Amino acid sequence: MSRTPDRRIGIGGIAIESSTFSPLVSTLADFHVLRGEEMAPQYPFLPGWRLANHPELDWVPCLRARSLPGGPVASADYLRMKEELLERVRASLPLDGFYLHIHGAMSVLGMDDAEGDLATDLRRVVGEGCLISAGMDLHGNVSPRLVEQVDLFTAYRLAPHEDAPQTSERACRNLAACLEQGIRPHRAWARIPVILPGERTSTRIDPARTIYGRLPEADAVPGVIDASLWVGYVWADEPRSSATVVVTGTDDAAIRREAATIARRYWDARRDFRFGTSAGDADWCIAEGLARGHDAVIISDSGDNPTAGGAGDMTFMTARLLAHPALAAGERTALHASVVAPEAVEACRAAGVGGSASVTAGGVLDPVHGSPIELTGEVTALVEDPVGGWIAVLRSGGVHVVLTSGRKPYHHVRDFTALGWDIAANPLTVVKIGYLEPELRDAARHALLALTPGAVNQDIPNLHYERVERPIFPLDEDMADPDLEVRLFGS
Repeated sequence: MSRTPDRRIGIGGIAIESSTFSPLVSTLADFHVLRGEEMAPQYPFLPGWRLANHPELDWVPCLRARSLPGGPVASADYLRMKEELLERVRASLPLDGFYLHIHGAMSVLGMDDAEGDLATDLRRVVGEGCLISAGMDLHGNVSPRLVEQVDLFTAYRLAPHEDAPQTSERACRNLAACLEQGIRPHRAWARIPVILPGERTSTRIDPARTIYGRLPEADAVPGVIDASLWVGYVWADEPRSSATVVVTGTDDAAIRREAATIARRYWDARRDFRFGTSAGDADWCIAEGLARGHDAVIISDSGDNPTAGGAGDMTFMTARLLAHPALAAGERTALHASVVAPEAVEACRAAGVGGSASVTAGGVLDPVHGSPIELTGEVTALVEDPVGGWIAVLRSGGVHVVLTSGRKPYHHVRDFTALGWDIAANPLTVVKIGYLEPELRDAARHALLALTPGAVNQDIPNLHYERVERPIFPLDEDMADPDLEVRLFGS
């Protein structure tokens, strides 16, 4: 008896979160591109490219390109990555399924809906018979065009995104189950005219905690495969930018009903979303942090957060720290991580640890929102980092300024210990971030959110939007209740 041929599922995607308010243009050099077997560490649930309980499926890695959030992607570089991905997909044909691993908030210069464009061209290559499953960040902006091309959706349900690996596995298992059972899913999509930052919609606190916590109730409804809710990406001035819901399943009435319920639940809670910690301007946060009288206070410098799309070379918070008398005099200590300033780093390297350096830092990558600062001080650390390149710490008074050669997020305690900085033993640690990632949250005795300027600042109603679909909350605070129309796809 001949063996039934294995079904083949391709894997690939292009992922970045792009702020259209940033003057920084993301290029191919910003992306970490993995091809074929290089992708294996990204999918630990697929050892040997096999999924447990589905040995009949042959998973075929094609290409995955991923970048730290930044500005819009240069069109030529996006097209180059897309064409290589599609060429690798063509070489893998025929395919029964495809796992499209994307973020959902990629902006490309001259293009309104990059993920919709990518999915459309992928569909042309794999054909109508191939099932496409998308695994996405909950800060994606999901357009009807994308929903038309993709058969199954699965999005993160936690922010911070502690469930990212589980989301990928769920997306792949849903795809495997549909192939095994011969299911062609339908999708119910609804746009929710709300556009809020992640710092106000963290699932650590209500109302997001409860709203996202109830999504498994929809999953359990007969005829439903997955219920996904996107907060959206607020710093993209595009027509598709908003919160959205997609419920995937086989029963049109059930998925329509669940999509409408989730959309209404989110809309009704729109005024209740809030920051997860005390928030104020930079000077208030510095004074409040020092007044706590203990160490391990972490302040988020939110306006230039590189993991939301900020350039990372704003010096506003550095200047405010140096303007505080106790910090300037060295009576109290603080660290600011970080400012991208490669020339300043080279000057610090020339001076050496223990030497004195005078440098100009910042205001190059994002001159729209920031300006350079002059710093003179002692070099206290020099390290080489695989992400940030060479990194220097320059101490002026009691303020330790972390200078990096490249854009780098500071999410882990080890990032600070590598610089000789003990969060627990110093009054203030200031980090370019929004809500704290789990490890920093656990390290902080107290957390504050500084509402600072930058390409991803939190003053949403005063951002210069021109292209989002209006009305939308909170830009139109008193807008009338929307219809929250649910559209069916694939029926």
